[in-house]
Amino acid sequence: MKFTNIVLGLLVTASSVVYAQDKQITQEEIWDGTFSQERLQSLQSLNNGKEYVVLNRENGVASIDVYDYKSGEKSRSLVSSANLDQISSFQGFELSDDESKILLSTEVEQIYRRSSRGVYYIYNTAAGSLTKLSDKKVQEPTFSPDASKVAYVFENDIYIFDISSGEETRVTSDGEKNKIINGITDWVYEEEFAFVKAFQWNKNGDRIAFLRFDEEDVPEFSMDIFGEDLYPRQEVFKYPKAGETNSEVSLHLYELASEETEDVELGDYEDFYIPRIKWTQDPEILSLQVLNRHQNKLDLIFVDAEDNEAEVVMTETDDAYVDITDNLTFLEDNDFIWTSEKDGWNHIYLYDEDGELENQVTSGEWEVTNYYGYDKKSNRIFYQSTENGSVNRDVYSIKPNGKGKTRLTDRTGMNSADFSADYTYFINSFTNTETPYEYSLHNAKNGKLVREIKDNSALVEKEKPYNFSPKELSTIEVNGNELNMWMIKPSNFDADKEYPLLMFQYSGPGSQSVSNSYFGTNDYWYQLLADKGYIIATVDGRGTGLKGADFKKVTQKELGKYELEDQIEAARVLGDREYIDEDRIGIWGWSYGGFMSSNAILKGNDVFSLAIAVAPVTSWRFYDTIYTERYMTTPQENPSGYDENSPINHVEKLKGDYLLIHGGGDDNVHLQNTMRMVEALIQANKQFDWAIYPDKNHGIYGGNTRLHLYTKMTNFITENL
Repeated sequence: MKFTNIVLGLLVTASSVVYAQDKQITQEEIWDGTFSQERLQSLQSLNNGKEYVVLNRENGVASIDVYDYKSGEKSRSLVSSANLDQISSFQGFELSDDESKILLSTEVEQIYRRSSRGVYYIYNTAAGSLTKLSDKKVQEPTFSPDASKVAYVFENDIYIFDISSGEETRVTSDGEKNKIINGITDWVYEEEFAFVKAFQWNKNGDRIAFLRFDEEDVPEFSMDIFGEDLYPRQEVFKYPKAGETNSEVSLHLYELASEETEDVELGDYEDFYIPRIKWTQDPEILSLQVLNRHQNKLDLIFVDAEDNEAEVVMTETDDAYVDITDNLTFLEDNDFIWTSEKDGWNHIYLYDEDGELENQVTSGEWEVTNYYGYDKKSNRIFYQSTENGSVNRDVYSIKPNGKGKTRLTDRTGMNSADFSADYTYFINSFTNTETPYEYSLHNAKNGKLVREIKDNSALVEKEKPYNFSPKELSTIEVNGNELNMWMIKPSNFDADKEYPLLMFQYSGPGSQSVSNSYFGTNDYWYQLLADKGYIIATVDGRGTGLKGADFKKVTQKELGKYELEDQIEAARVLGDREYIDEDRIGIWGWSYGGFMSSNAILKGNDVFSLAIAVAPVTSWRFYDTIYTERYMTTPQENPSGYDENSPINHVEKLKGDYLLIHGGGDDNVHLQNTMRMVEALIQANKQFDWAIYPDKNHGIYGGNTRLHLYTKMTNFITENL
């Protein structure tokens, strides 16, 4: 397994004004990067397991540099843009499997959350030569296993580029915007199944499996992008809202020798998803996962590419839903490793090539939270789990027979790992409430420290004059459950005084907002508020993750019911504490959290006197099929679940101060949610505050946007709570 996106270095430290005993940091200093520190770029292990590469940029020059794991010393550069005539720099890279060639990305532009397009070049490391893949901006270029070819997608069609001859072969020819997509996913798959590339080379590089999406009957969503021109432009894309028509997805196999494509008949499925395809160790056997629309039945299917026969080898069912992950690993004999919640907790399982269970590898009332992979040489599986408590993470290894479990991390907090290609080493990132991220190299056999890489001691020193309050972890008993909570109090806290309380939550299914980790960006904003005399707290209620399937899935078909009950009751319990003013309790959240805070100020109007909702869902009828129906089924099947928990239907209950914020270019949670909420409030003659950030997406950022947004929220809180 190779390194992916591990970021080392000192943390960006804040948001909004933070007050100290002897000096004050301005919002401008925080947001212009005054408190940002040096970051080491993403690491990727080389096949030898002894070295890794880093993309470095300096003075406009990009280089891929090689470092030694044990010493951390740079040994050489694979390529530097200073030595390339055709390009002055590059933004990213991808090594071929044999590391003989490198894809260099330039002119990259973002499409949606995970998708992008760009101009790519192929660098031959031995010859030092550079070949342009295409003059066009393409998507998801991928080397064949022998690095002789690159497959990519352009304007919804798949192409193959032969590197030595320079010849281009067009695999599909029916791609058309908002109609047919080949080889990449549609919007809802990208957002909710978290992948874009929908084609895969087999092990021999003689076949490509790909998905085709027919989205012609999917309803279109449009939004105006105002920009700076005289007339705005309109973004139109296919977006299936809950209960509406999805793309028709189909599976196809392309054979390079014959240049022919075969359609694969999967069986008697209707209205289904294919959230994953993956070739097995056998170059003629493709695996795919087929999920019914309710997402409570998943079939793992093997397709024999020689005769296109499809066979179901394993079926997972759940009363609520089956999670989709990338935790499928095929061993050399096509036995496979899989994770499942079928015993009530997420654990690792080993199956034979026929789909028969050989062994439940891990078990217990704790969750496997990350599956890192399997090492054939040591015959060990590496994973991360909550065995040391749901707010903590540790890294372990274990044999496929469930024996020989070894804890590889020894500090209590949040530990995560990235392993070298041969599983000799791993880089551990560690944090807890008292420690900013620290990075260190360890032996994967026993977890023994090899060397320290980087810590955030400079950040700790920089913070000292500001007398920040600690983030206190605890639990709180609410509605019969012990819920995880953190709290930040004013630095001059006096238990004999009363303080207003601001609660933050997200509350979405399987999420976690309370963990044993150091300050994130919002925590510095909370320090600002604490200095102004506020207590800030977060409680993870029912429906959040890492406490077992029953705790997480209790909200099924009733999103916003039990989660809200827990936030309201938690506020009541906290309001009973002598140092909290029960008449001055506010709540805020973003996205799902905005949905929750909106409901809280309405249904909990006797408890909450203030709420801020940023980019909220205001009716699940407005959100996409895959996410919403996973938890709610369709509006046609479950109208009361949708409508009873929609804040739009409870606007007459508003008593307190309510601030509603949205980005005008949000392709995810559409501005429609806020506009419909605004109209309902107006017709109920309810006064409220609101702000729209033009053309901003779901993250609402860019330029001074975050500075303005958090200043607005700060002022709203200090004026009303």
